[in-house]
Amino acid sequence: MTTLTTSQAATLAGVTIDTIRHWCRMGAVRATKTAGRWVIDQVSLLRRIELGTRTRKERTVELTVANLVAVGGREWKRGDKHRIYFNNIADYLPLEIERYKSGNISWAAWEGEEISNRQAYLILQSVDRVYYDVATGEFRGCYGLRESRIASKQEIWKRLVDGIKQAVAAL
Repeated sequence: MTTLTTSQAATLAGVTIDTIRHWCRMGAVRATKTAGRWVIDQVSLLRRIELGTRTRKERTVELTVANLVAVGGREWKRGDKHRIYFNNIADYLPLEIERYKSGNISWAAWEGEEISNRQAYLILQSVDRVYYDVATGEFRGCYGLRESRIASKQEIWKRLVDGIKQAVAAL
């Protein structure tokens, strides 16, 4: 039996890691939790992907306030400014993190490959103040002061925006 991590399964299925975790919890794929991590049966996942391609109709990603809030954004309005902020960027990146009760990172992986906790912190600090500007229809944010050797700030920004769009498409 071939098994996959959540990152590998998400890449194979073309969905977010959160979707894979949801499938595991709901029993849509055969998976077990070992040491706090999902271990997914590849055959079961391939069967689920096949089912999804048969029934899924192609649709465009519509970035509306309701959709962006539904995937974890927080709406903010002041004067003529209307934004949707995304504070937990790890949810939209191919980054898996486990934390101690204190909140510190205890384990991390980028695209299924285990990385050091320090590199995970640097990835999370690569971009800051991420939001969708409703008036212009653009994602905005700032690059952080630090950069990981795992991925550049520009790559992390692109992956973050793509991850948010994927999460909206999965609704």
